[in-house]
Parts: sequence; structure tokens; C-alpha cells
Amino acid sequence: MGYRPQIRSSRRGRGQKKSQRKKAKGKAPKHRVRGKYAPAEKQAITVREVVKKTLRRVSGLGNQKFALSPFSEYFDNWLVNLKEVMSEFESSQAINVDDEFVKERSRILTNVARELAARRSEEATLREATKSLADNNHLLVEIDAEYAKAARELAFRRNSEIKLLTRKVHDFEEDLDRVGQMKTGIFRPFSKKAKEQREAEATRKLNSAKSELESVVHSFSVEQEKLHDEYEKRKQAIIEKVRSLEKEVEKLETDGSLEVRRAACEALVNAVNALLQRKTLTLQ
Repeated sequence: MGYRPQIRSSRRGRGQKKSQRKKAKGKAPKHRVRGKYAPAEKQAITVREVVKKTLRRVSGLGNQKFALSPFSEYFDNWLVNLKEVMSEFESSQAINVDDEFVKERSRILTNVARELAARRSEEATLREATKSLADNNHLLVEIDAEYAKAARELAFRRNSEIKLLTRKVHDFEEDLDRVGQMKTGIFRPFSKKAKEQREAEATRKLNSAKSELESVVHSFSVEQEKLHDEYEKRKQAIIEKVRSLEKEVEKLETDGSLEVRRAACEALVNAVNALLQRKTLTLQ
């Protein structure tokens, strides 16, 4: 009778082991079900993370503004960064791109590279316009200086000649006045006829001097007017050119590539979303 409890104990132990094995067998399918769907769920989360990160980086590049002109100095680095983002996206194990996406991505990158090359060429032309603007502004200063010098020289010659002729007129007027004050008569040095001849000669000289003075004044007026007209004509031509160049140079202060780059990035975002939609439909 001392061994019966041991026998009962052994049976209960075997029964418990059998029960545990049955419970373990019952739980096994649930474990396999979880193992079957967990990687798919994890993969879906990874795809969303990769897409979200890519779209964020692409949008950031699309809105990137370059600090200073010339903006073309930033083009190469910007394009390299954009290509790196797309390369990382395509090389991700969670992403399986198709031929349609690769073709669209290649087209977008090729187009934006071509547009940026055109912008670079345009900026080079505008930089030449900037130099030309500086040269023409300097030319305006030279034109003003040349005109001022020519006008001073003309005024000096005018004043000198007019002063000389004015003195001659004044001298002839005094001579005529002296002749007019001469007394005539039998006992005088000059007869009436001689006085008249003297007065006539003095008057002729005076009139000649006055005529010469008027002619010189007129001549200098014409020369001064001609000098001024040539100056204004030359200056106005340069001013019009300067205004035209200023409008061109203003373009350098604005990053004309921003819209081009933004459009390219928006197109890439659409391409990624389209790829994701195709893959989702395929999985369904």
C-alpha cells in the first residue's frame, strides 16, 4: 500500500504532459498565422515610410531658393541631389519600380537638366549685359565730360572774339563821335567836305565792325546749338541702351529656374504616387 500513491502521482504527471502537449498543438496554428502576415504588414509600413521620405525630400528640393546671383552656380549640386534622392528611392528593397516609372523619371530629369542648361546660357548672356551696362554708364560720364569741356572751350573763344570786336565797335564809335565834334570852315583844319568824308569813313568802319560782331555772335550761337544737339543725340542713344540693359540685368536678381525646378519636382511626386497606385492595384 505504500507504493500506490506513487503510481497515482505518475499517472497524473503523464496526464498533465499529455494535456500540455494538446494545448501546445492547439496554439501552434495561431502562431503560424501571425508569422504568415507579420512580414507583409511590416513591408507595407516600410513602403509608406520610403515614399513619405522621398516625397518630402523631392518637395523640399522643388521649393529650394538659391541665395545669390548668379543662380546657375547652384544648378549642378541641385540636380545631383535630386538624382540621389530618386536613386535611393529606386534602390530601396521595399520599392519595386516598373518600366513606366523608370521611363517617366528619366524623361523628367532629362527635361529639367536641359532647362537648367538653357538658364545657365541665359545667365551668361545677362552677365555680359551687366558688363555692357557698366561700360555704357561710364560712357555717359565721358560724354558729359567731353561736352562740358567743348562747351567751355567754345565759350572761351566766343567771349574772347566778342570782347575784341566789341572793343573795335566802341573805338569806331568814339572815332565817329570825335569826327562829329570837329569844326569846319575856311580857317579850320578840315573843310566841311573833308569832315563829311571822315564821318562817312568812320561810319563805314563802325557799321562793318558791328556787322562782324553780329556775325560772330550768330556763328557762335549756331556752333553752340550744334554742339548741344550732337551731345543730346549721342547721350539719348546711350540712355536708351542703358534702359534696355537695365531691364535685362533685372532678370539676374530673380531666380528664373525656380518655377522650372518646382515643376520638375511636382512631376516626380506625381510619378511616385502613380507608381504606388499601380502597385497597390496589382497587389489587390
